[in-house]
Amino acid sequence: MKKLNMREIILVASMLFGMFFGAGNLIFPVSMGQLAGSNMWQAAAGFLITGVGLPLLGVAALGISRQDGLLELSSRVGKRYGLFFTCLLYLTIGPFFAIPRCATVSYTVGVEGITSGAAHTAGLAVFSFLFFALVLFFSLRPGEIMTWIGKVLNPLFLIFLGILVFRALTSPAGVISEIPPAAQYEQGAFFTGLLEGYNTMDALAGLAFGIVVIEAIRGLGVEEPGEIAKSTVKAGVFSSLLMALIYVLVTVMGAQSRGIFASAENGGEALAQIAGHYFGPAGAVILAVTVTIACLKTAVGLITSCGRTFEKLFPGGPSYRIWASVFCVLSFLIANLGLDAIIAYSMPVLMFLYPLAVMLIVLTFTDRFFGGDRIVYQWTMSFTAVAAVFDFLRALPEGISSSEMIRNITESAAVLLPFSEQGFGWVCPAIAGLVIGLAVRRFCREM
Repeated sequence: MKKLNMREIILVASMLFGMFFGAGNLIFPVSMGQLAGSNMWQAAAGFLITGVGLPLLGVAALGISRQDGLLELSSRVGKRYGLFFTCLLYLTIGPFFAIPRCATVSYTVGVEGITSGAAHTAGLAVFSFLFFALVLFFSLRPGEIMTWIGKVLNPLFLIFLGILVFRALTSPAGVISEIPPAAQYEQGAFFTGLLEGYNTMDALAGLAFGIVVIEAIRGLGVEEPGEIAKSTVKAGVFSSLLMALIYVLVTVMGAQSRGIFASAENGGEALAQIAGHYFGPAGAVILAVTVTIACLKTAVGLITSCGRTFEKLFPGGPSYRIWASVFCVLSFLIANLGLDAIIAYSMPVLMFLYPLAVMLIVLTFTDRFFGGDRIVYQWTMSFTAVAAVFDFLRALPEGISSSEMIRNITESAAVLLPFSEQGFGWVCPAIAGLVIGLAVRRFCREM
């Protein structure tokens, strides 16, 4: 029976890390560090739970379930739910939000500084066109994804990022303990960090990338389901440890930068400030290369995962090559809406999807305790989904969420649902749904 050796596990882990670590993984922790200031360690602890812990559990859940992908896993709730959840999750981490964000972050950090006014719109269009042309080139060769990401793009990214982080941490711009936190991090920095980890979308990606990891492991000759599961978990652990280390270092770098800079409007600007301070004009080049490689490899992984999944969801429909091409074109169009618009509209969707993903992971790990009974899945996910709608409404852009009708709904939810103000109003309903599901299962078995 074929087993992966340590070198092969590290190669798969490198590929998984490369697909995980992209746009949001750089801009959100550095911004969080600037805003959290002296409370950055509490914020970082929360961020690591949702930004590293949940992705690891997602990869592990798919591995131990011995399912081939998210569709099979989520269909434990029901076939229609499985199709709905799988499509929504892949579109969210794919062409609607995460993939376009890869291009806009690359442009914002690396190119935007030399354009202005009307040139900004044209510059973004040209850059995103070239970016997605390159993404499509790599994506149309999915059999080589482990080589491209694991052996080429990922090492390049780590080298350039390492140069920037090492320089910043060896010559700190400020003392973290002396940096006052922003208002949202003065109280409850831990919970703010938890929500900030949502923005990476990695818990969703952990469920989505499973199909790519499993195919890569099979491509190395492993066929036995139990061994595939073990190899998947091992690769997830290695990639998560590396992610956690980089998150902490980047967060520290952001907090220290407050010694000489005010908080930037977004993480892209913060990175540009830091790189310019330590390396001058060369800093812009180092940062542009680092961010573009990071975003490119993630976009390739996402296009590949989305294309493979939709080809499987609709077997009589378009081929993988057509899906990959369509997703690249759609991502290009949405990318040209700009980074601020993408972030503003992605957060409400994430506030709805994350609770569903978390509870699917929880149920997968505890499946054997209730025999995988669909009743438990359905009660739990139903209660979770209803409560998550309120978090979705609360996170809508200000112009929408401030309307009288939505404000009345969210204010009522804040009264009825514990932790709603912190963005976790779904937790108690999810637990209630699980308890009711277990009770109904037991009642039905005794009848």
